[in-house]
Amino acid sequence: MWIPITLLAATFQILRTARQHELRRVLTVVPAGFVRYAYGFPLAVVASILTFGLAAAELPTPPPRFWPIVAGAGIAQILGTVALLRSFQLRDFAIGTVYAKTEIILVAIVSALFLGEALRPLGWVAAVACMGGVAWLAAPHKITHAVKLAGDPAALLGVLAALGFAFAAAGIRAASNSLGDLPTWNRALFTLTVMLGIQMVVNGTQLAATDRRGLIDTFLQWRAAIPVGVLSVAGSACWATAVTLTDATRVRTLGQVELVMAFAISIFWLREPHTRAEYLASALVLVGVIGVVTLG
Repeated sequence: MWIPITLLAATFQILRTARQHELRRVLTVVPAGFVRYAYGFPLAVVASILTFGLAAAELPTPPPRFWPIVAGAGIAQILGTVALLRSFQLRDFAIGTVYAKTEIILVAIVSALFLGEALRPLGWVAAVACMGGVAWLAAPHKITHAVKLAGDPAALLGVLAALGFAFAAAGIRAASNSLGDLPTWNRALFTLTVMLGIQMVVNGTQLAATDRRGLIDTFLQWRAAIPVGVLSVAGSACWATAVTLTDATRVRTLGQVELVMAFAISIFWLREPHTRAEYLASALVLVGVIGVVTLG
């Protein structure tokens, strides 16, 4: 069940990214990112009221360890996003993206160390292959240049972003699984709602202190922001449900098909030309994904 849910999450993420590009026309970078929490949290609250109120589903009783784990996951995701955006500013989109895709391996390492969910040997090989393919696809003409810049501040920030996303994915799974044996949806929705609330407060406070005009603009531009919020919370709900069902490494690796899906749209819908290297990179991503899912 986690496979179609993850693919649905990746689809929502593609759609959200497309709408967020439009949103960037009226908002700067950080306020555009804040939209995910500002509009996603109320929607998650509504979903929680429908689930735990009207549908009378059992509300989870979180143990004490739930709160620091979910708070850490939410803050790690915010810090990862900030590091990634800073990486883009220092160098360029391709270099930052290449190093951010080390997330695949870092999720596997974090899951193995903190959750005791290690991949099998062939799974590690497949994860490395997938990471290489994703990086290659993200920067088909700059991959060797990116490797040469391994010590560059932009590259280091890309790795820090990946580490933040890795801890966020593992933290969401750990927080959700700490809620006992309740149905998957109950645990995932509760975890997501709490995390979005924390992120809205933390990121909103930061904006209020550093960019009050940008904070106000996120609400003035509500017509453009609402679709991003809806797609964000839908995608986040699917990610949270998927990592509740299985380990974060498989979910985050399978989620990389997002790039292949975007590549396919570019070929078959937009009719854009591509190089042999890009086709090979896409194939490598798919091989790596299949390897982690079946052999990991």
